[in-house]
Amino acid sequence: MPVVGTAGHVDHGKSTLVQALTGRDPDRWEEEKRRGLTIDIGFAWTTLPGGIEVSFVDVPGHERFMKNMLAGIEAIDVALLVVAADEGWMPQSEEHLAVLHLLGVDKGVVALTKVDRVDTETAEIAALLVGDRLTGTTLAGSAIIPVSALTGQGLGSLTTSLMTVAQAAMKPAGERPRLWIDRSFVVSGAGTVVTGTLLDGPLRVNQQVQVWPGPIGARVRSLQSHEMEVETAFPQRRTAVNLAGVERRQVRRGHMLGLPGQWEATDRLLVEYHTARYADQLTDRGAYHLHLGSGAWPVSIRVDDHELALLTLPEPLTVKVGDRFILREVGRRMVVGGGRVLDPSPPPSRLTWRLRRGMAALAPGEAASRLLDLRGRDSQTRLAIQTGGGQPGQIIGGGDAAWSKEAATAVVDAARSAVAEFHAANPLRAGIPMASLASRFDVSQEEVASLLATASDLIIDHAVVRSSQFAGGLTDAQESVWAKARASLAAAGWAPPRPAELGVVGELVHALTRRGDLIRVADDLVYLREQMDQLPRVLAELAHPFTVSAFKDALGISRKHAVPLLEWMDRQGLTVRQGDLRRVRS
Repeated sequence: MPVVGTAGHVDHGKSTLVQALTGRDPDRWEEEKRRGLTIDIGFAWTTLPGGIEVSFVDVPGHERFMKNMLAGIEAIDVALLVVAADEGWMPQSEEHLAVLHLLGVDKGVVALTKVDRVDTETAEIAALLVGDRLTGTTLAGSAIIPVSALTGQGLGSLTTSLMTVAQAAMKPAGERPRLWIDRSFVVSGAGTVVTGTLLDGPLRVNQQVQVWPGPIGARVRSLQSHEMEVETAFPQRRTAVNLAGVERRQVRRGHMLGLPGQWEATDRLLVEYHTARYADQLTDRGAYHLHLGSGAWPVSIRVDDHELALLTLPEPLTVKVGDRFILREVGRRMVVGGGRVLDPSPPPSRLTWRLRRGMAALAPGEAASRLLDLRGRDSQTRLAIQTGGGQPGQIIGGGDAAWSKEAATAVVDAARSAVAEFHAANPLRAGIPMASLASRFDVSQEEVASLLATASDLIIDHAVVRSSQFAGGLTDAQESVWAKARASLAAAGWAPPRPAELGVVGELVHALTRRGDLIRVADDLVYLREQMDQLPRVLAELAHPFTVSAFKDALGISRKHAVPLLEWMDRQGLTVRQGDLRRVRS
């Protein structure tokens, strides 16, 4: 269902025209009806010929209520620009057109109202002048329909034109619902209700939701769309959400409702902007308000070459790549610019800002890939949040991690160098510990393993990484030391000397243990593997269960050697300790 938004100067007949088209008066407040002046946004709906149902958002035209106008214009798909034939183009006509242009609204119809007050020639001249004003904007070439809400003249033609542009504005729904809240109130017996135009995905009764900033958790108690209770509310429709678990004072205009895990807030935005055609270029010194969604916030601007800017906010907002915004200058109380969000988490360097140009127009998946290329490393969840559900086309990394091809290649190259350096410094070690590489690159071991899986010349061997060309091995001198130590161990039997007494120290012990020549029972106790292979026979000859004394007597050794041996066998699962006794595990 497309959303049609009115725009135009005060007293040019916007609300009257909406009422004529829908049969519903969009003015909600008693003061509006009494003064005949729209103060706040209003809503109506109807079904156009062809069965297309549309929502209308009617906005105030007076410059004093521009903030309210901007609160309702963001969600529109189709513009209904209203210009009175008897007054012609006026200041708010120009400013409202600027808003539509800056928001990228390119589908619309111009209603030349109050033609019953002028002659045919005056109406024709007014239409020509309006057409000239549209030149160079997103609404250039839009149909201009002379109408009179009083007599009904032209309403049929206007309805037909609206149907045509509404059909062109229809778009598929996603699965990431988003509702910028424009009203919140309490209904007796029901609790807190918020309203807005639902975007991007459906909402369902009993769904868990969150309201940002905060976020505040809540549950959808009930839904209403166009005054009808529904189980599911669909996007591009005015929607009222009855929330359980949130109080009225916790929500206000400008807050956003969405699903948990799909949004995060930020207070710094890199944006691409354009100035209104009647305004000077933006400067860092001005006082501005950012209008985004249904809210307005003071914002500081750091301008870069009149096309890009860094916006800093006093409180975090939930935004994604491509979100549109308007900038209004506080002093002159006028719209001066607008544009789209390029990056919700911008880098500090201006040099990389410029690489993000044009990203706002990309589809979510393309935007996610582009952001990943620029950042090098990110999480898949964060990329989806910041791009409206996008995922990079190619994901490198473990778990939720995502790396660009360039960044991943750089890490693999750095790991290759680190492994080579480690082998040179530690020729007897099997390889560099995986934990050491993870710490060096500030990533998880899972990510390291995933990244190195692409390198055929690096091998992950349990908890270490080695080069496929690394053979290791002892030097001739070390082999000579080992030969003497081996003879001493064989002669000593079950009461061997300490490794240091054998000359087998430091890395040589680790190398011989990894090679399988030695089994390390304790820090200062090693045995030949062939000796340890005899233990099952020794145990089998013992009466079971057995004591430490029985074991040491069977081997002819002291407790100094017997206790570490028994504890090693317990760890290996050969024996089971039961108090002071042990038995062989079956």
